[in-house]
Amino acid sequence: MQKWNAGFSDYAPFGRGAAPAGRTAYVNGRYLPHGEAGVHIEDRGLQLADSVYEVCNVRGGKMLDLEEHLDRLERSLGIIHMAMPMGRAALKHVMAEIVRRNRVAQGLIYLQVTRGAVRRDHAIPDHPPRPSLVITARSTPDSAARKFETGIKAITRPDERWARCDIKTTQLLPNLLARTAAKRAGAGEALLVDRDGFITEAAGANLWIIDAAGDVVTRNLGTDILPGVTRRVVMEAAAAEGLAVTERKFTLAEALAAREAFLTSANGAAVPVVEIDGRAISDGKPGPVGRRIRALYLSRAEGKAR
Repeated sequence: MQKWNAGFSDYAPFGRGAAPAGRTAYVNGRYLPHGEAGVHIEDRGLQLADSVYEVCNVRGGKMLDLEEHLDRLERSLGIIHMAMPMGRAALKHVMAEIVRRNRVAQGLIYLQVTRGAVRRDHAIPDHPPRPSLVITARSTPDSAARKFETGIKAITRPDERWARCDIKTTQLLPNLLARTAAKRAGAGEALLVDRDGFITEAAGANLWIIDAAGDVVTRNLGTDILPGVTRRVVMEAAAAEGLAVTERKFTLAEALAAREAFLTSANGAAVPVVEIDGRAISDGKPGPVGRRIRALYLSRAEGKAR
């Protein structure tokens, strides 16, 4: 059977026998073979991006920062007037079961909640259907950890996103265009720059720098950036060790002059950025502060993982 050219070897069209061995998805109360899982054609997440999502890192078969991710999920749903698809305890059980069924020791779990399937109309229905819930999980290769040793390159792109980037919505078209530009330029990430020349964040992560004075700096929270879960736990871990973090705007020029730069997201804490737009950051190698912050984060996150 012909497979989709989707960048993953295990994506195939829906249909009997199409599911990759070992992959299981959860869709609205059912555990299904990954290749056979789907939602209704009029699901509002599919047609209108009327949906939010979360991604959790899995290490040692346990989900990191789970409570924090569910806190943010509830916040996003509340802002857009959507109900949780099930109680929190039940949701954690399903997520753990998806990790178990997919035998993920090291990888990611993806959770998406949509407003459900209903006749297409832009306005939120007066009597919306039950929210739709999709959960998948996949392993990541051991080679993915190499980025912490070598660092990644980044390019800059204009920040063309909407005005509520603090909601973790599936409305990601500007992000994917920026990430595609980075990929085509041989870079691992795109840094988004606002109209005033300040970096907001990356296409899929929060950005941090160690500025020329040696201070740890990351952009302050607001509607223009996502309140990253890993960002939050890094700040808690740093505070517990007496490592001060300054939350403020910083320019591209400051980032280029920084001693270090790194990214935080569910895909990794303190991923070093060693080059921006072809210019090396400091000596072009991962720095000691980023390594320390990663160690502090992992110690804290793994200590309460479940």
